[in-house]
Amino acid sequence: QVHLVESGGGLVQPGGSLKLSCTHSGIMFSGYEMAWYRQVPGEQRELVATISSDGVFTHYADPVKGRFTISRNNVERRLYLQMHDLKPEDTAVYFCQIPPSDWGQGTQVTVSA
Repeated sequence: QVHLVESGGGLVQPGGSLKLSCTHSGIMFSGYEMAWYRQVPGEQRELVATISSDGVFTHYADPVKGRFTISRNNVERRLYLQMHDLKPEDTAVYFCQIPPSDWGQGTQVTVSA
């Protein structure tokens, strides 16, 4: 069974940066496309970014384009989300995902002065 664990969340001021990490305890990490999602209480989980299994192809949701970067290290079995110029509206619980239905437990990101 795939087991995903996120880390790196926290409280940051507007304009600040955070780097999220997601580790993966299953096998064949390099064989999977992966994604970051986020969710605000009471709202639907929304896609933030995706990355191909080899890390070559990425896709970003419009609200984060130019500010967030998704990357992965297949040797270390880690997925990353580098976030810059954070805004209060980025506040959410961030989840990593192996499509279609493997999720981590989430890590809270709070952007506030």
